[in-house]
Parts: sequence; C-alpha cells; structure tokens
Amino acid sequence: MIKIAPSILSADFAHLADEVKRVQDAGADYIHIDVMDGTYVPNITLGSPVVKSLRKSSDAVFDVHLMVEHPETQIEAFAEAGADIITFHVEAAKHSHRIVQQIKAAGCKAGIALNPGTSLAMIEELLQDLDMVLIMTVNPGFGGQKFIESQLDKIHMLRHTIQDMGFECDIEVDGGINEETSLLVRQAGANVLVAGSAIYGAEDVAEAIKKIRG
Repeated sequence: MIKIAPSILSADFAHLADEVKRVQDAGADYIHIDVMDGTYVPNITLGSPVVKSLRKSSDAVFDVHLMVEHPETQIEAFAEAGADIITFHVEAAKHSHRIVQQIKAAGCKAGIALNPGTSLAMIEELLQDLDMVLIMTVNPGFGGQKFIESQLDKIHMLRHTIQDMGFECDIEVDGGINEETSLLVRQAGANVLVAGSAIYGAEDVAEAIKKIRG
C-alpha cells in the first residue's frame, strides 16, 4: 500500500496545526516533520517543543526526519513529544545500530536516511532491524529541489534486497516528489512518498494526494 507523507516544511508555519489537519483530512497517511539543526544541513527548522504542541491537536502518524548532527541526543525528546517514526541520517551517526536500538527502546519505529551520494552498503547490516529506509532524491536541507533520477536505481536495488532477505521494511522517498516523479519511485519500489510543495502548493490538496498516490 502506498502511503503519502506531506512535508510540513512547505506548510504555513503561522498556522501549523491547521496545516497538519488540512492534509490529514485530505487523506494523508503520515505527517513528515523535517528537523534541521543548521549544522548537518544549512537551514534550521523546528524542535521537539513544536512537535509536542502539534501532538495536542493531532492523532496523525508523525514521521520525524532528523537532519541533525549527533542524532542520538535528540531521540528521547522527540519520542516524548509524540513522534511515531524517527529517522536519522547514517552519515551523521557514529554508531548507527545503537541509535536504531535507542529509537525502538523509546517506543518509536526506526528509520535510516541515505543521501544521494551514500551507498546502500552503509546500511546493509542494519536492514533486519529497520522499519524504514529513507532514500533522499535531493540533497537534504532545502525544499523545492529538482528530483535526482539516478536514485531510482538505488530504490530498485533496495527493494530487491529487502525482498530477497525476507525483511519487512518500508522504503520512503523524499525530494522532488510530484505526480510525475511519484510514478517513477513507485515503479522502482518505494511505498512511502514525501511531498511538500506538490501538496501544500496545490489548489486541491485532496486531489494532489490522490494523484501522487497513483
């Protein structure tokens, strides 16, 4: 089943709770929350207090994507704030397996993200412990970037690896996802699609979600 995760990075931050409700009512499966620290990526977005505030008014699945240095220092705070899924970047971690264990111990599903220049070999030994792998189809840190088509091969290889090993693991894709590119990543094997401007910038949000879902 294809799941759609609108990224609130493209939402109106002045009305964030309403923006979360708007896409949830329109059929979104997850709410994708991009956390940037200004170090691992250039921009700064939001922290666990914002997630805690949003949780008070939403029962949505919060898909928290940590684009931060030292992700292990942030796990407990976001889990306590109401995150359901926590994904960190393998490039930012010294002890990835320990962080996966930490996320699960905190009661959340665990995901690892890979930048466009990072090989699948970096997470091969961790796949059996993961609930999700996030393939970045843009370089992290900014919304509205152009989709990097070379990542389709990575998605395809990952899907076959997961199937061959008999694991249960979602493949999420983030970056440049719209009606056209969603078809490509779905065909390659992705089943969780993050979209920002293609959803929040649409006149009809429900129709945009429907088209991206395919």
